[in-house]
Amino acid sequence: MKKKEILLFGASGQIGRNLIRKLSKNNYKITAVTRNIHRTGYILKTQANPGYLDLVEIKDFNSPRIDELIKNCSICINLIGILYEKNKNQFKIIHTDLPDMLSYKANLYKIDKFIHLSSLGIENADDSKYAVSKLEGEKKIFKNFKNSIILKPSIVYSVDDKFTTNFMTLLSRLPFMPLYYNGLTKFKPIHVTDLVEILYQIIDGKHKQLILECVGPEVLSFREILDQLLLSINKKRFLIPLPLPLAKLSAKVLQLLPKPLLTEDQLTLLKYDNIESGINKTNYDLGIKSERVFKTELDKYSFNWRTGGQFAKKNDL
Repeated sequence: MKKKEILLFGASGQIGRNLIRKLSKNNYKITAVTRNIHRTGYILKTQANPGYLDLVEIKDFNSPRIDELIKNCSICINLIGILYEKNKNQFKIIHTDLPDMLSYKANLYKIDKFIHLSSLGIENADDSKYAVSKLEGEKKIFKNFKNSIILKPSIVYSVDDKFTTNFMTLLSRLPFMPLYYNGLTKFKPIHVTDLVEILYQIIDGKHKQLILECVGPEVLSFREILDQLLLSINKKRFLIPLPLPLAKLSAKVLQLLPKPLLTEDQLTLLKYDNIESGINKTNYDLGIKSERVFKTELDKYSFNWRTGGQFAKKNDL
């Protein structure tokens, strides 16, 4: 049986790189779209066996080349997303307009599936520009193309993430860490390997017209996540609840950095739990379990932030 041709947007992130590796090992042919082939090409080329990956550079999403690529694929996957805006209306362009355009063309050229990565815990966050842009994108996708599948993961973590790694860096350098909303916000972190397995099962299966919430095996509060990070890097730090006015002030300052540690919009989003909504199916409902435990996986790479490195004793506090 001839394997499906996969068109992948957002290939250079942690999810995209792991997905390319998984698909190529199972004899899928992937075309990965990138805006800078020289910057990301050397990373992506090492993720696939020779002959299973083509890189295409497209700097403008209005390019007619996109029509050609979608016309010749079986499944189009969009993993592109941003956590903060560098320019005005960037959330809308990336999270609403781009999936709107891709799903419209997916319907126009009658491909098998359009798979889009959205976010968990955004349904009630109408005071967050990030959440609103994501939800608008979801609506437009199903309006354009019925055979769409939207995956909504909780926090995705690995050695290549921008969540655990950033926080371990901060916890290594700062004497204290502020707790926003008392650290009570709930998450169900999912390891990138488990999320890629879910994606693979969706690609390889017969699922269509589906919203799937992708969660890990544990419910952890923000404070519990920080506690586990500290334990894993062998550090002791003060975790200090920050009143909301001070939290907003800190976000105003932190969002001015070239790579913001926290923005006002992200602070707003932290009010909302990042766990299954009870409205949509989860990966467990489809029989796809996420078995990787946060602490166990974290310990595999947290030594990079531990004084003494990999062979330091964790009880030397």
